[in-house]
Amino acid sequence: MSERVIVAMSGGVDSSVAAALLHEQGYDVIGITMKLWDGPETAAARHKTCCTLDDVSDARRVAAQLDIPFFVVNFKSQFGSHVIDYFTESYRQGYTPNPCVQCNRYLKFTHLRQRAQQLGAQWIATGHYAAVSRGEDGRYYLQRGRDAGKDQSYFLFDLTQEQLRQTLLPLGHYRKDEVRAHAARLRLNVAQKPESQEICFIPDGDYRAFLRTRLTPDEALPGPMQTASGRVLGEHQGLPFYTVGQRRGLGVAAGEPLYVTDVQTEHNTLVVGSRQEAMAEACTVERLNWLCTPPAQSLSTTVQIRYRHQPIAAAVEPLDASRARVVFREPQFAVTPGQAAVFYDGDTVLGGGWISRETLA
Repeated sequence: MSERVIVAMSGGVDSSVAAALLHEQGYDVIGITMKLWDGPETAAARHKTCCTLDDVSDARRVAAQLDIPFFVVNFKSQFGSHVIDYFTESYRQGYTPNPCVQCNRYLKFTHLRQRAQQLGAQWIATGHYAAVSRGEDGRYYLQRGRDAGKDQSYFLFDLTQEQLRQTLLPLGHYRKDEVRAHAARLRLNVAQKPESQEICFIPDGDYRAFLRTRLTPDEALPGPMQTASGRVLGEHQGLPFYTVGQRRGLGVAAGEPLYVTDVQTEHNTLVVGSRQEAMAEACTVERLNWLCTPPAQSLSTTVQIRYRHQPIAAAVEPLDASRARVVFREPQFAVTPGQAAVFYDGDTVLGGGWISRETLA
């Protein structure tokens, strides 16, 4: 009897080919689409997001072509609490959230994994461009995807050992063009489907407008916009609408470009400065998740502080079981509280955590 795997099918080419590859390899594949939110069914939204009715239909057609069972599960409540509420609360507290990391850990690899167990499945699979390997120490590690331009290991750093042990990532050794070619060979209807973009629940990309529907007026009050020395330059329109490193939309004129360097929620103050002032030599990382054995002393590694960031050499100095100080070899621009800092040894993810507001110096 073949091993059963649940494939999270979004209706896109990547998850469709992931299901096809596993089916070809002899797995007992079940496709599941997670209904996460009620998004706008507009032509523009269909090309920028997932979870539309068209996406569900595309996933269902692919499952029919592959002759595998297919289900739609309603995870809107879980998505609301783990992702949308987290997204809103992060901005409320002066952080810039990363909803994709949160969605992966809690929706795909927690709630969907529970559904997989109910269906007797030993595995969860997705269309992420990354791979899972088992080290000589017996622990499970993430590897970068072969397609450097599509690598998504950054978004999966927060998975637990138990989650990784039951995870299959069949696209880790493929390039995007090879995935599309595979879909075309199988004549899948999604072979040339555009990729979803932006935040899935904000298809127009206007997160400020989204936040205005979820924050009370008292949670986004105007306040002083000033330099680090205390010189007031103007007024901000509410701290949740700004993020460290932001340049556009500040609404103040100066002799040089200004960037947000700090969001001080305790004083309702937005601090701005030059690009040099927006550089940081180190940061504190909290809520650590180690895939390797947690180091007892400073660890030389490379660190990625946002998805498209070029990894930089750094030293990770443990402070306690859940916190570490990351010292960059070279100062980095816009080290943003709320974003993930992921530690790599070559192409292997060692662990990571969340950039704190504790220090940006």
